[in-house]
Amino acid sequence: MPAANQLRSGKTHRDENFPVASWVIHPRHRALILAFYNFVRTADDIADHAELGDKDKLAWLDLFESELLGQGDSQPEAVNLREALAQRSMSPRHAIDVLKAFRMDVTKLRYETWDDVIDYCRYSAMPVGRFMLDVHGEREETWVASDALCAGLQINNHLQDCAKDYKNLNRVYLPRDALAASGVTVEMLRNDKAPPALLQCLHLLAGRTEALLNEGRPLAGEIRDVRLGLEVAVIQMFADKIVALLKVRDPLSETVHLKPLQLLGYSIAGITTEMLRRLVRRRPLSNPAVGV
Repeated sequence: MPAANQLRSGKTHRDENFPVASWVIHPRHRALILAFYNFVRTADDIADHAELGDKDKLAWLDLFESELLGQGDSQPEAVNLREALAQRSMSPRHAIDVLKAFRMDVTKLRYETWDDVIDYCRYSAMPVGRFMLDVHGEREETWVASDALCAGLQINNHLQDCAKDYKNLNRVYLPRDALAASGVTVEMLRNDKAPPALLQCLHLLAGRTEALLNEGRPLAGEIRDVRLGLEVAVIQMFADKIVALLKVRDPLSETVHLKPLQLLGYSIAGITTEMLRRLVRRRPLSNPAVGV
């Protein structure tokens, strides 16, 4: 059986909109996180492959799931993640959930409402945050804020790549009802520049995404692991800056991404802000003066 990594796009963890197993994360967690990333990245590339038919894509995704669950050893990404999870006595449930999203990518090309998009995020993005929290032994109560942050990150990506997804994959994550309310058709995504109605619709969707990110803002402070808290603070900073750009720019005519120097600056700002917040929270209150 050939290996699915031959179908990889070449994208790595260093090409994402957010840090993956960065130096901030404790070294003991990085191998497991990278095994999860490589499994998910390969499965994502299968779902997006330009030359594979739908039946072949679904067959590959089914194979990935079966080998993750111990039924075969032909796919290194599945075997590596299975073994890494076993070493930590962790369930594969989050990886299984992400595979559901990739099957949706193969079979579902349009989304009717915002709630439908959030339902997609429930499988494509939220399990990734939950996995990271489980790796660090965090409480399930943190999942609420994590789910909101991860959904916001996912929709940021949908807005950034809306034209590319349509042109290359005939896939549109923008809700049909939002497009219709603005008098927009999906064919407008082929334009080199967004018509005013489409641009207004994209900016409105960015506003809704910003609200999601605001719901996720408490997450860094809810996390007990200091290193993970710092990483989440950086991710939140990146997401906030990207959505601010998406609220005013045109992703059809320009690349809406943060530049390397901006990434560095926002990383330092996010880490510094979260460290100061934690120091202030831990500082004991002074006793009131006695005899005054």
